[in-house]
Amino acid sequence: MLIAGFPAGAWGTNCYLVAPAAGEECVIIDPGHQAAPGVEETLRKHRLKPVAVVLTHGHLDHVASVVPVCGAHDVPAWIHPEDRFMMSDPEKGLGRSIGMPLLGELTVGEPDDVRELNDGAKLQLAGLEFSVAHAPGHTRGSVTFRMPEMADVPSVLFSGDLLFAGSIGRTDMPGGSMDDMLESLARVVLPLDDSTVVLPGHNEHTTIGQERATNPYLRQVAAGQGASEAPRRGM
Repeated sequence: MLIAGFPAGAWGTNCYLVAPAAGEECVIIDPGHQAAPGVEETLRKHRLKPVAVVLTHGHLDHVASVVPVCGAHDVPAWIHPEDRFMMSDPEKGLGRSIGMPLLGELTVGEPDDVRELNDGAKLQLAGLEFSVAHAPGHTRGSVTFRMPEMADVPSVLFSGDLLFAGSIGRTDMPGGSMDDMLESLARVVLPLDDSTVVLPGHNEHTTIGQERATNPYLRQVAAGQGASEAPRRGM
């Protein structure tokens, strides 16, 4: 399996291209702010043909390049219905102080073909399977994508802004909720095998086992403690 990722734009958002192997069809995950050139470079480098864009949530730093990427390759974009509005109205999803400085340079809107992600769905794309789990907390429509273990490749969780190496996503923007975030961690993350790889993991990946041992938020959830007792994540 091929997973090619790169950080894009002002926020360094992780964009991934996933394929069974080089020279085959691929899925693009989270083409955010200024990601289009990196997407095209990665497609050329690995001789990939995109068949879909899938989005972990609707914030500008994850969806800003959806229109040009989908338009260039005539592919659909998949997003949870509760976050779909952010593609056309990113300010409402980010808040004015965060969203406005970049809006002048962007062409916001929806691609021609938008499809809805639902909890428990299994997407069969590019010869790969992605299990969708609705994981609100960072936004109301946040999701994760999990790929099953294949041959000698461990299961992979594309966590969006639910889980990072040692931290979690912010909950202080419109639609964010620490209670929802902790419930999503308990329902979506804690049941996974320790060997499951988590992306993104800052400069390198992490695993569920490593997160159980080091992530203070997961320790709080495992201990059954609520939002009032959870550590607080800053910028």
